[in-house]
Amino acid sequence: MGRSYASRVSSPRLKWVVLVVWVALAAAAAPLAGGLTGEQENDIAAWLPQDAESTRVLELQGELGANPDLIPAVVVYERTSGLTAEDLAAVQEDVRAFGELDALSGSVLGPIPAEDGQAVQLVVPLDVGPDGWEAIAPIVDDIRAEASQAPDGLGTWVTGPAGNAADSSEAFAGIDGTLLFAALGVVIVILLLTYRSPVLWVLPIFSAVIALVCAQAVVYLLARHADLTVNAQSASILTVLVVGAGTDYALLLVARYREELRLHTDRHEAMTEAVHRAGPAVVASAGTVVLGMLCLVAAEMNSTAGLGPVAAIGVAVTLVVLMTLLPALLVICGRWVFWPVRPAFGSAEPSATGWWARVGTWIRPRPRATWMVTSALLLLACFAVFRLDPSGLTQSEGFRGTPESIAGEEVAAEHFPAVAGNPVVVVTTADDADAVAAAVAEDDGIAAVAPPQVVGDGALLEASLADPFDSAAAAATVEQLRTSLDDVGDGQALVGGTTALNLDVQTASQRDNRVVIPLIMLVVLVVLGLLLRALVAPLVLIATVVLSYGAALGLSALVFGWVLGVEATDSSFPLFVFVFLVALGIDYNIFLMTRVREESADHGTRRAALVGLAATGGVITSAGLVLAATFAVLGTLPLTFLTQLGIAVALGVLLDTIVVRSVLVTALTLDVGRWMWWPGRLAHRLDEPEVPPAPAASPSEAPART
Repeated sequence: MGRSYASRVSSPRLKWVVLVVWVALAAAAAPLAGGLTGEQENDIAAWLPQDAESTRVLELQGELGANPDLIPAVVVYERTSGLTAEDLAAVQEDVRAFGELDALSGSVLGPIPAEDGQAVQLVVPLDVGPDGWEAIAPIVDDIRAEASQAPDGLGTWVTGPAGNAADSSEAFAGIDGTLLFAALGVVIVILLLTYRSPVLWVLPIFSAVIALVCAQAVVYLLARHADLTVNAQSASILTVLVVGAGTDYALLLVARYREELRLHTDRHEAMTEAVHRAGPAVVASAGTVVLGMLCLVAAEMNSTAGLGPVAAIGVAVTLVVLMTLLPALLVICGRWVFWPVRPAFGSAEPSATGWWARVGTWIRPRPRATWMVTSALLLLACFAVFRLDPSGLTQSEGFRGTPESIAGEEVAAEHFPAVAGNPVVVVTTADDADAVAAAVAEDDGIAAVAPPQVVGDGALLEASLADPFDSAAAAATVEQLRTSLDDVGDGQALVGGTTALNLDVQTASQRDNRVVIPLIMLVVLVVLGLLLRALVAPLVLIATVVLSYGAALGLSALVFGWVLGVEATDSSFPLFVFVFLVALGIDYNIFLMTRVREESADHGTRRAALVGLAATGGVITSAGLVLAATFAVLGTLPLTFLTQLGIAVALGVLLDTIVVRSVLVTALTLDVGRWMWWPGRLAHRLDEPEVPPAPAASPSEAPART
């Protein structure tokens, strides 16, 4: 980063201007950031591309007179000893009460008795408008309160699409505040342990909060005025991403600033040198993350494509804040902010004799054995990936615990041939309606078919599945129907419904995995090549990235099975983990290798590898702990996918920082030597004949640096 820019952000006069400007911007952005929740689109159809068959069915349903905003609630009553007359009277009373709901669309269907006489169910069609996600929870709460007044011993559950939506909405309720405070809490603890100062941690946290507020405001404006797709999932990831990445960048800058304070008497000069030296690595890291996230725009899934710009905006805003506001805050506060261990001018640099310097000394005589053993262990972890089942989570697996809607589905499945509320929806032409209905009824996976609803030239029919709507058998039924209906009439029948939506999500996600993952790898390879001005080093680093990713997936699969009891995961899981491990994990490659390249010009590659490890090993480890902890906070949510994502990213980041970057990459660099920089000019810079321990920096060395 240019020295002129570095001197301006740490200027004795401009530092106050920078502080005032960012505080004013954050104050203006806060109301906009608070409105982000209202701009979220959380219904499943908003996650799919417009050309998905199930999405087109949703659009055609409205044209055929069906209400696309209809969300049925299924109320299930059960007494295992057999329903009594009092029970049936209570159910009839509920029918009357539900019939007075303002959100009711049409009339209550039922009571529908079970053949065993132990259960009965009602279907309550609800119209909550286009804001169903936000509006459904209080309506379902009212239905549950009314149903709970049943006679003693009569179990009641509200399930179906409305019950599932309400439970999902409540799972996300307060998510932004929960994640923010949890993430900040773990980061504060780690910063206290890292800096051993009761004061210094305030400055990175303050800067990260400013960055988060401003990023959320920008995302809100784009969601409101530029049709950017934002959902609760991407908003949650934005929070942990900004806090985690912002703290990472702060750690790198503060570490270099503390190093320069030992070499300069004036703190403004020290900050100028710190920004000049560390700035390029931070900018390159953030730029790589931004480009990697923007690759998600190539995804078919609207939710995945929308996450790309949301995450990219978050990282870009974080970069600007951390490289302007944090330097200003540090020079405003002065050296005392490091109390009780203030870096005095002329004092020894502790990293030169620290833990990672000793690790480098141990690796130095045996680099090839080190990287071969390390790679073998990571490959062994990769084999566990075959336990991972990215075929999608069922409705019950999607929640950690058993909310009422899931318990109700389980009860209903015991007494009824098919759980109401999630039918297969088929749209066809009026001329083919009867033939299509007959073909659907012949399928073994269909329990019953309602008469077609003919409107003009189109027709719509609904069919009950013989299997649970989120089961593999139900998905197979939908696939079979789509194939068989191609031969009925003019072959224009389209199959939709919740099961079809889930199937299309899985299909689109699998396509995104095949397309976006290679694209991100290509982008990262190009960025590393330009940054390091070499070809060999980027290829070696990409290989370590892939190895680390595979090991993280394998270890995650073991944790999911042994701890969570769920080996299945969402079909988009491999892509999401790859994005965060590669796009964020590349930070640590850049932090390490830019420092190694910087030192190689003076000392040769092999000694530079040890100097770079000693200088950056501590900050990389601390940064990894921060990022791992912030993503692990996702595990506080009662949603399996986000818990799995948090676990996988946390495991992967810890592998990256403790094993891959610090041990494997260092050993490879020592073994390959100057050829890491081929075909750049550093490939011709001969190594020093001996590789002594990394020396401590001293003030006398400062003038020699350029």
